[in-house]
Amino acid sequence: MFRRISKRATLAAGTVTLLLTVGVQAETIEIPVGAQGGDTHVEQVRGLKKDEVTARLGEPVSIQGPIGDPAISRWEYADFYVYFEWETVLHTVRKPQG
Repeated sequence: MFRRISKRATLAAGTVTLLLTVGVQAETIEIPVGAQGGDTHVEQVRGLKKDEVTARLGEPVSIQGPIGDPAISRWEYADFYVYFEWETVLHTVRKPQG
């Protein structure tokens, strides 16, 4: 019913697990509650196409990308960023104030 796993197989599995987890890193960003929000207004643009965003918000200050597959690009405005997957808005992110 149960079979024994050799020490070599256990060591190999541990090595693979270690190799897979070594390259994974994350950064935690903490923003004090009082610093969140503010007067900056970001319109709801999720799901809109690039030409619709330009019509609503004007031309961006800069454009980064596209990078990767799916192609992700970032448009920078004065107070926020707009992230696109291909031609469609995924998310808007307010720039840090300070």
